[in-house]
Amino acid sequence: MKSIQIPVALTIAMAAAVPAALQAHFKLLEPASWIVESERGDPQKAAPCGAVPEAKPSDVVTKVTGGSKLHLKVLETIYHPGHYRVALAVNSRAELPTDPITVERMTERGPQSVWATIQSPPQLPVIADGLFQHYTRPASPQTYETDVQLPNINCPKCTLQVIQFMAEHGYNQPGGYSYHHCADLSITADASKPLDKGWPTATGTAN
Repeated sequence: MKSIQIPVALTIAMAAAVPAALQAHFKLLEPASWIVESERGDPQKAAPCGAVPEAKPSDVVTKVTGGSKLHLKVLETIYHPGHYRVALAVNSRAELPTDPITVERMTERGPQSVWATIQSPPQLPVIADGLFQHYTRPASPQTYETDVQLPNINCPKCTLQVIQFMAEHGYNQPGGYSYHHCADLSITADASKPLDKGWPTATGTAN
């Protein structure tokens, strides 16, 4: 995956055009999160799934059919410009990709994000990228939703990761320039369709 190169002058112009913003937050509404989230969606900073030691598991596993569409719904509880990415781990959350390569600019407060790479087309294990691109503050917290294509595989316990990349944001520790949520999925392949190639063979022990 190649990074996006933006000329310095253009980077500065883009940065100046976007006003400073508060810490962004989002809540995963569909599918159900693997942990209990607060009204703002916390915890969500740490990769890959936002967990902290005191996080309470929701114990929800969403059953879905492989080769079908999965409804994705998020609530951006605190606005920030940026976009979303969705990835799928079959056996281990270590299979989830690192956060996207980010173009930065230096400020007196330290590095600030300008833009991040978007995979087009997505490369496994990413299944959707560049979702819900937005750069204008809404009048109220915004709900975003779409249908995401699932691979036709058998996976008793997959991890679906949804991250929010934040433009014009300071570097978080942990979490970098992204916030992270996950959901546990149980995927049963559609027998009427061929299995999708390129995915690991599921062992049913993803975590």
